[in-house]
Amino acid sequence: MEYSFHFYNGLAETGILTALSRLAQNFNYAPVVLCVGSDLAIGDSLGPLVGTMLKRRGFSGPVYGTLKNPVTAKEVKYINDFLKKTHPNTPVIAIDAAVGEDTDVGLVKVTDLPLKPGSGANKRLGKVGDLSILGIVAGRSAFSYSVLNLTRLNMVYGMAEAISEAILAFSCGEMRQIRKNA
Repeated sequence: MEYSFHFYNGLAETGILTALSRLAQNFNYAPVVLCVGSDLAIGDSLGPLVGTMLKRRGFSGPVYGTLKNPVTAKEVKYINDFLKKTHPNTPVIAIDAAVGEDTDVGLVKVTDLPLKPGSGANKRLGKVGDLSILGIVAGRSAFSYSVLNLTRLNMVYGMAEAISEAILAFSCGEMRQIRKNA
């Protein structure tokens, strides 16, 4: 199942929150948030921006991938083992920037499928996460990395704000629900 919201839509944050709530109904524990990307290209910095915003805004759960300590797509093969050992049976929300169709640029997609980092650049890397949030930051091109360097920071930052605020709101509601069921 997939939900999509344009980051310019004033209700994008609410839509992302609603999608997370619907897709995470079976979570028994508060999730780990994995923010994949790098600040070496503006378009690829969505994940680390979200991670940094969550940490600065006092998110109480584990967050991996910030501007200071990024988790890149290449590290996904290691992060899966780390997460299984460090946070057994804990659901993972994975966040990354993506390239897509030109008409999809600006969309934030929330899906119940694992994240496949690097797939926009035709890299075959491991999957990660129980839910994924993708921000479509550029149109597909033969030069995907170049396109990521030409992405507008305003769009990536706006997406990061909407995603981080939705996760914070989700986290508050999810923790209340877990305490209530305990």
